[in-house]
Amino acid sequence: MGHSSVSDSPGVPSRLRTVRPDGTPVYRYRQRPGLPPVSVTRFDTEAAHPSLPPDHRHAHDFFVLVYVEEGMGSFTVDGAERPMRAGEVHAVSPGQVIGVAAAAEFARGRAWSVAFTPDAVPALTSVSPLAWAHHPLLALFAFSAGHGRIAEPDQANWSAWLADLAEELAAPGRLGAREAVAALLTRLLVAAARLAPSAPATPDPLVERVFAEIEATFREPVSAADVARTLGYTPGHLTTVLRRRTGRPLLEWITERRMTEVRRMLRETDLSLDAVAARTGLRDATYLVRRFRDRYGITPQRWRRTQRAWS
Repeated sequence: MGHSSVSDSPGVPSRLRTVRPDGTPVYRYRQRPGLPPVSVTRFDTEAAHPSLPPDHRHAHDFFVLVYVEEGMGSFTVDGAERPMRAGEVHAVSPGQVIGVAAAAEFARGRAWSVAFTPDAVPALTSVSPLAWAHHPLLALFAFSAGHGRIAEPDQANWSAWLADLAEELAAPGRLGAREAVAALLTRLLVAAARLAPSAPATPDPLVERVFAEIEATFREPVSAADVARTLGYTPGHLTTVLRRRTGRPLLEWITERRMTEVRRMLRETDLSLDAVAARTGLRDATYLVRRFRDRYGITPQRWRRTQRAWS
């Protein structure tokens, strides 16, 4: 949650991307060339907190994991209050609306906040965003979960893992730093997933139908209106329902699915941008470049070169 500021403070690689019709700002993860899309912030009673989140409702387009070492506080997720207590881990998914009016109280304790995009985790790089809710590594991010409590003997491990992750991120040019960051973040996600309820959530039939239609058609130049009409809904109604149930409107899910495939093709193939655009439902290379840069703050050509340099 400490990654929502629009400032360029260290450890806060995010920037205002859009504002929803209800006035909720959505912040994107600002990709920094040459660095993995992960950031760690530690809050404690002794430090100043210029990177605390803004005191207003907002959402992210990235994942946030918070571990509370000491103290207590609260925040809201999609309007529901969520207490924060020592030894707890909280997960916030892209699109969920966060209320942080109690941030000052939260700052009087000690906590870690990790922000990341799926590209930071090898096992998630090519996973469809439509499958995030069912992926084992993201179990704590499922809407039926959201938080869990760490057994007291394991709490020291969490502090150590997060300290190690912060240390690796502080020296990204060091030999093996990228691999260490990916391994440490994966370890944290595994530990977090084991805190999630063991019983899987009951799938939402409407969400499942929408996601199946997006998966079947995103490679074509379909719009949100096309998907809605196919399923027998008006675009406005389906967008509202989907945002309420998943945290994101219909068009964002279509765009996210396309962008995941764009990134996969840039990373794994030598196809031209025109070919990538044609295979992901986008009009042409010019439109692809504009959408990609708007979404990630970097051109697809530069993103591809960065990925190749890491491999």
